[in-house]
Amino acid sequence: MDKSVFIGQECGQTLPPNNIHAVSVSMPILQDVIDYEEGYGEAVEKIKSGYPRFTMHPYLKILAIHIKQKYKVSDAYEVVLLSSQDAVDIVSDKYYIHNKIEINEPFGVILVQNGTTQLQKVLMFIQHVGCNLSSRFAEDYLYNVGLIDTKHKEEIEKEEVAKDIVISTLAKAYNQPTKNITLSPSGMNAIYGVVKGLRSIQRRNGRDILIQLGWLYLDTMNIVKHHYDQTKIFPDIKNLDLLEEYLKENGYKITAIITEIPTNPLLQCVDAKRLKSLCKKYNIPLVVDTTLSTSYNINFEDYADICIESLTKFACGNADVLMGAIILNKNSKLSYMDVEFFKHCDKAYIKDIQRLAFEIKNYESRVKKISSNTKALVEYFKTCSYIDKIYYCLNSENESNYKQIMKDENSYTGLISVTFKKSFEIVYNNLNFAKGPSLGTEFTLLMPYTYLAHYEYTKSDQGLELLEKIGLPKDILRISVGSENINDIINEFKRLED
Repeated sequence: MDKSVFIGQECGQTLPPNNIHAVSVSMPILQDVIDYEEGYGEAVEKIKSGYPRFTMHPYLKILAIHIKQKYKVSDAYEVVLLSSQDAVDIVSDKYYIHNKIEINEPFGVILVQNGTTQLQKVLMFIQHVGCNLSSRFAEDYLYNVGLIDTKHKEEIEKEEVAKDIVISTLAKAYNQPTKNITLSPSGMNAIYGVVKGLRSIQRRNGRDILIQLGWLYLDTMNIVKHHYDQTKIFPDIKNLDLLEEYLKENGYKITAIITEIPTNPLLQCVDAKRLKSLCKKYNIPLVVDTTLSTSYNINFEDYADICIESLTKFACGNADVLMGAIILNKNSKLSYMDVEFFKHCDKAYIKDIQRLAFEIKNYESRVKKISSNTKALVEYFKTCSYIDKIYYCLNSENESNYKQIMKDENSYTGLISVTFKKSFEIVYNNLNFAKGPSLGTEFTLLMPYTYLAHYEYTKSDQGLELLEKIGLPKDILRISVGSENINDIINEFKRLED
């Protein structure tokens, strides 16, 4: 087995290893995850970095201290860094924050009073809006002012061609003109841009209800909640009868329907043809988060009006760039509104674009290799006595829905979620793979999904009842299948047969 591939990193080490811009962090045993979520224990001391929207990057901490000293900010205030002045305006307007000190920097800074609930609200809102300051921007700034001695060495594309490479790659993958695509500092910021654009449509046509189809990614639901007073959630994407009945009464009040194809982490796939037919009947835009499937696996052109992709995942493949994209379908009536949807997104930092431009060149081949590995791993799991249930794109519940939109019969998405007949903690602790948040990496990455995404639900009877209601097992392992030798991947899981 190639030990450089199977990363048994200590708790708190970056994933990928030795990469200051890594968006994942190693949590090799379940107690690490619990300590992290509870906010105490050994893991809290060790985990200094993580997914940038949830954990403040070490460079941003240094930069915040520098700004505080530079502008002689009172200890009564916390310095919060943002991607731009536009982002400052968004946060300030929502929470009525106006800096008393004039701060002149090429990024956003707001001062939030300590000792109030406002700070936590502001940080949570920034997490949802996805307008965090880039770690590469912070690195360049700190280096230029002499606060760090070196910069991380990495392969990047030339500045003058980087954006064109990223946009043209996505344009080809989605079969869309380049003008219909924009980049943002994160996938969540792309969702924010779309939600704000939909609000503009709402004001024009009087529609004021947004439908969430499926139990969507937590922050997607949170950003919708921030901007829509009227939101209707249909947790079960397999039951379109309920949606159809609701639309008979309210169809012309709906601003849009937003969903994931497939869902995270259960990999459920909606009947896209029927859903599109319902949308067409009531002239409802369909917004699809395509991150888990990618446009190389699924034909979105015939179904989605707007696609949102977190480029941090499969497009990057190395978990070291935070970026998102909005893709407008040229066949949609909404495609002419590119300015309306794009203007709400913040700009991605050029160094992040340069790094992604280098990585995205392997996007298609990476997805195909991961797809092949996923299919083989599913077939192995079907033979395993220690597996309780397998969730994947082409299982019996999904097969007919998924096949109608897939580009070819081998288009497996790169995720598998499983439950076990053995102790979840023992299984998780003993597997020798990288373990931490995020997905879409070329190295196989395990995540105890419910513990990291919905930990608060695991602690009470009421929360566990909700998990059961939405069909999300507490002890579910999400496997982001890598591009390593498939025999090595399978052999590692075979150790659970003992």
